[in-house]
Amino acid sequence: MKRWTWLLMTFCSALATSCLTPRSGVSSSLGAVELGNARSTKADNPFTGARFFINPAYVESVEAAAAADQAYGELLMKVAAFPTAFWLDDIDALQNLSTVLDQALEQQAKTAQPVVPVFVVYNLPNRDCAAASSNGELTIEGRGEERYRTEYIDVIESQFRAHGSQRIVAIIEPDSLPNIVTNMTVPKCAASKEVYLRSVAYAISKLSMPHVYLYLDAAHAGWLGWEGNRAGASRVFRHVLNLAGGIDKIRGFATNVSNYTPLYENEGGRLDSSNPCPNEMTYVKELADDLEDVGIENPGFIIDTSRNGRAGIRKAWGSWCNIKGAGLGERPRVSPAELVDAFFWIKPPGESDGTSDASAPRFDPSCQSSDSAQGAPQAGQWFQSFFVELARNANPPL
Repeated sequence: MKRWTWLLMTFCSALATSCLTPRSGVSSSLGAVELGNARSTKADNPFTGARFFINPAYVESVEAAAAADQAYGELLMKVAAFPTAFWLDDIDALQNLSTVLDQALEQQAKTAQPVVPVFVVYNLPNRDCAAASSNGELTIEGRGEERYRTEYIDVIESQFRAHGSQRIVAIIEPDSLPNIVTNMTVPKCAASKEVYLRSVAYAISKLSMPHVYLYLDAAHAGWLGWEGNRAGASRVFRHVLNLAGGIDKIRGFATNVSNYTPLYENEGGRLDSSNPCPNEMTYVKELADDLEDVGIENPGFIIDTSRNGRAGIRKAWGSWCNIKGAGLGERPRVSPAELVDAFFWIKPPGESDGTSDASAPRFDPSCQSSDSAQGAPQAGQWFQSFFVELARNANPPL
């Protein structure tokens, strides 16, 4: 057990993705967390002995990008060989869910090995309550909680259940629960708290199946790296898992989703030395200790390495939107380090974080910071010049 067990104060002296105003005492508002008997989370690494799913739709995007760039086309095409996650970021995206699962099954039949598709479940009511660029389609006022359950999660459950012969990985609601840890002074986040807790618990309870491996989003070092933030987040995670039916419902946690925190370099020492987690690997190790303090033992981690190949490219932890100078990081691979189930490209390289056009809907001022590339389209749309930069700056090189 760590000396920081049950520390409730949250200290966040730098901005981070959606980390606008740190909040102390958030964990105490959840009441006492019932630990019960300490149990391990789902025991097996789903990627062991398997192949990653290569998404044909993403391959087509890379091919189009390569065809449009005579100077770097050959380099860009190398990106098509690597797996990426499929984002279920609205209800309409579910129309393609069965197709993607069938494509993974076809690849599995050809390789005679399990082929594991990775999905990102990302459509909470009042999604990303502290940011504007990735606001979703569902609002609490517009029956969002009911629609999230019946039109979104229940449909995903049905499709996952219909593909019981496949291993499936799902990453649950990036940037959701971390907002409860640090952003309760943001009115929209405060109003969303209980719906977030109930909705994430509902998603976990419905999607946890023997062949489905769930990873709950746990932000990144630059957001929750401080001792109080990690302890508070661990309590929130345990509370949600209690609501969902137990810690054995998930395999583990996903970190650095869509972010730029390097794996090993001393990024924190340069940006803010008060953060005891200067990089993502340190954060994962420290978070694992805090999770153990609340009875969540031996979780596996997935770290998003899609854009974290270069350190020293931003002026603040809170810079998160289309960071200039970024490069592809470690290639997706299985069991690359202690505690880590996989490095994986959760954010498909080439997709924008948010628009830099101040007159556009969903504009977030962070996307016009001095750290951000300009000319960016809306979040999720293809950003050609940024994709080229990611490939050119890849570390290790493509």
